[in-house]
Amino acid sequence: MKRYDVIVAGAGVAGIAAALECARSGMKTALVEKTILPGGLATSGMVNIYLPLCDGKGRQVIHGISEELLKASIKYCPGSIPAGWGGVPGEKDKRYLAVFNPSACVLAFDELLEQKNLDIWYDTQISGAAVKGSKLTSLEVLNKSGKLMLEAGCFIDATGDADIANFAGAECEEGSNSLSLWAMNAYPDKQGAAVAMIRFGADDSGRGHPKNAPVLKGTSGKDTTTFVLESRKLLRNHYANLKDGRTRETEYPVCLPTMAQFRTTRKIKGLASVRNDAFNKNIDDSVGIIPEWRFAGKTWEVPYGSLIPVKIKGLLAVGRCMDAEKGDAWNVARVIPCAALTGQVAGISAVLSVEHETSPDNIDLKDIRNVLDKRGILYHL
Repeated sequence: MKRYDVIVAGAGVAGIAAALECARSGMKTALVEKTILPGGLATSGMVNIYLPLCDGKGRQVIHGISEELLKASIKYCPGSIPAGWGGVPGEKDKRYLAVFNPSACVLAFDELLEQKNLDIWYDTQISGAAVKGSKLTSLEVLNKSGKLMLEAGCFIDATGDADIANFAGAECEEGSNSLSLWAMNAYPDKQGAAVAMIRFGADDSGRGHPKNAPVLKGTSGKDTTTFVLESRKLLRNHYANLKDGRTRETEYPVCLPTMAQFRTTRKIKGLASVRNDAFNKNIDDSVGIIPEWRFAGKTWEVPYGSLIPVKIKGLLAVGRCMDAEKGDAWNVARVIPCAALTGQVAGISAVLSVEHETSPDNIDLKDIRNVLDKRGILYHL
């Protein structure tokens, strides 16, 4: 048994933000990740667009560690921030986003995670949870050392699939996933970009879902296997049917995702929820603002209760496994900048919970907002 102040499950951008907030605040923190790379879908999943921190009308609504991660994502690769946000001249009308190289992003995230209070567990699968009464007390993990238990005062579920909440017996809701694939393609004879991203299958709304392909929940081992095999088949069919002089000598794969590129798998039932119809409205217990990334003008305030599962204490859920209503709200809450924002907010709550020896649902909202103000994080429109 190893004991920590806070355990963060999942090292995607939400988990990274949560772990950084906890470690920098002096908490003995563990970050547990089933792969060997930080970044989640941004790196292992090759979703290489850090979507906007702004509302599309010239106002930045996400600050803090999420902005720090955006800048880090292009530290070791070509990439720029538009001029209106302190970047490259001539791009004034663009939103505050960045396109990055996933491999370079890993190196930058590795650098950020070199914190003295942070203990990273890569290649470690979480296989169970222990609950006493209604409080989560420890996680069972499995790696090359065997099975062991990790204990903490507070836990953050940043798995993307609400795995910890599910293991702990929290009430959850499943989503659905159309088939899609992002990969990196080589064009050795092409002038300019000889390597570029290539995408197949459905967009975020399900348009382009291949005929007769399954729609999957993504919450079982078989779903994951089916998704990755069927999505790679899309790419294989593309190369098998090259035309107009294109051959395996002129176009071929360079890098494939090493995780299933699910969008919405499972989320908690929280004390509150980000509602589809609550855009551009004030929420009493808001702890952050997340913007619509597909077009300008809509933003949502994030209720603190959307990070807290009903019935289970000592646990927060962030990113795509927080409580956001199916539809626009979940589509906004799940993406990179918003996941990182909620990760940092959960980190703040976890620190306060450990310091006050209580559960996140008992933390005074004023205490959270005092820290948010110090971090420059907005929570009202």
